[in-house]
Amino acid sequence: MPQLSKDDLIDILEHIAQLLELKGEVVFKVRAYQNAARALETFSGNLAQLAEEGRLGEIDGIGKAIAEKLTTLLANGTLPYYEELKAEFPPGLFEIIELQGLGPKKIKALWEQLDITTVEALEAACKDGRVAELSGMGKKTADNILVAIEARRKHAGRFKLGDIAHDAERMLDDLRALPEVNRVSVCGSYRRRRETVGDIDFLVSTKAPDEVSDFFVKHEMVESVLAHGATKSSVRLKCGIQADLRVVKDAEYPFALNYFTGSKEHNIVMRQRALARGWTLNEYRLGPDERAKVEPQPVPAIREEPDLYRALGLDFVEPELREDRGEFAAAEEHTLPDLIEIENLRGTFHNHTTASDGRSTLREMAEAAQELGLQYLGIADHSKASFQAHGLDEKRLLAQIEDIRAMNKEWDGAFKLFTGSEVDIHKDGTLDFADEILAQLDYCVVSVHAVFNLPEAEMTARIIKAISNPHVTMLGHLTGRLLLSREGYQVDVPAIIDAAAATGTIIELNCSPWRLDMDWRHWPLAKSKGVKCSINPDAHRTDQLNHLWYGIGAARKGWLTKADVVNTLPLGKIEQALEAKKTRR
Repeated sequence: MPQLSKDDLIDILEHIAQLLELKGEVVFKVRAYQNAARALETFSGNLAQLAEEGRLGEIDGIGKAIAEKLTTLLANGTLPYYEELKAEFPPGLFEIIELQGLGPKKIKALWEQLDITTVEALEAACKDGRVAELSGMGKKTADNILVAIEARRKHAGRFKLGDIAHDAERMLDDLRALPEVNRVSVCGSYRRRRETVGDIDFLVSTKAPDEVSDFFVKHEMVESVLAHGATKSSVRLKCGIQADLRVVKDAEYPFALNYFTGSKEHNIVMRQRALARGWTLNEYRLGPDERAKVEPQPVPAIREEPDLYRALGLDFVEPELREDRGEFAAAEEHTLPDLIEIENLRGTFHNHTTASDGRSTLREMAEAAQELGLQYLGIADHSKASFQAHGLDEKRLLAQIEDIRAMNKEWDGAFKLFTGSEVDIHKDGTLDFADEILAQLDYCVVSVHAVFNLPEAEMTARIIKAISNPHVTMLGHLTGRLLLSREGYQVDVPAIIDAAAATGTIIELNCSPWRLDMDWRHWPLAKSKGVKCSINPDAHRTDQLNHLWYGIGAARKGWLTKADVVNTLPLGKIEQALEAKKTRR
């Protein structure tokens, strides 16, 4: 059994704390597990080695009893105490825990006073008024629960790109390694880099369909087989998503690749263009249309997907742009953008460390960025208003600035850490730090982290006031959305884009796969207004710097080029971009 990661251990500790609170255990016991989880977040040593040596209790914040439990988890991958604790609760209660905005105390009251143990029962109790009658609840709480339930229902069957990308890429690599496979790709919304996907579509060309299909359905990631045939198979992966495999002949591959990539709207226009030339286009071929009202033109040879676009009088359209949102006019007029590539990035901003709610130290983050080949990294730990994220006050921020300056001397220009802060935007649009503090930073990203329920006009004015400050370099996660769990707050995005253009504020593309905010649909407008993008991972530990891959996909969907993204600039030029707003007249 593979050993649990540090994040796995943290999740288990936090879940135990939730369950103990549901049980009504004494506060200090609940806090012991919460504190242990926090201790692990900030610990950068070798947990496995400490466990083997029986020294986990030496970590500040972890007592003897919890250290023993962690040792058991690391050794066996399971913990009887945890399994027995879970068994004390109805399984449906865990689905209620996942609803946005419901803490253990309210869940405990619903369970004990109304015997509610399923989401369905909770919804009924909210609608018939029983929840509103509970002490400490009220109609507003009941209404908010119904909103959370509806959001859960709305997104049922959808998966965040970040939750399934590892499995998709692994299956792709394993299929590609088969000697029987000629060509292979992932298609569908995954290939188009949509932020959420319903399933994963694999396409293979081969002369041995039975062998390839058998390999697919017997893969170790497969939980159950839904259908198994020579040309199409469907499975349920252990991560929960359905994966489909289509097997075609090599001559059919370009047409199948295009068709199964989509989107549906894009495919409709492709077929219409074929019909206008007297052809018929489907997922397997391009040929003369016997019912055509025009004299069919000679059908050119199609060996690769770009050949199909050329045959229809178009430049090749990258998969990310295939949403029927202007790509056909641009492909006809030869004005498609040269989309940004991951190799274009020279650095990135908005990253957290153990100083606030990150799980990697300043030095660990810097070293990880260098391993990725980046020239610079912007640090932006939370400001003091984000107390739940252990935000920095002025004294701690100024100390961090000195630490970063000292570290930069070590690299002597070969790599650079930029001093920054993710500063909270207060309800009235003022910022969490005074200008004299902000002036000492290399850059500043501002974000909304509280009071999400303002009317649209008030929220918009709040954000515009914040980014009008000349010390604010960029705006973080513009709508505050959390994909599949929390809708963004009400805000006039075009008005924010206009304000960013007027003030010279950069808007971030927060490429955490839980956010991907600002949404790709808004970037063409921002680009047309001259607003620059910064692709930022919002990384809280070193491996999350790899979230830049998701950001590149979203940027490409937003028609962005290298010139539209500030963190494609190298050291020596990025400094000017960060200072540009302060020096504007």
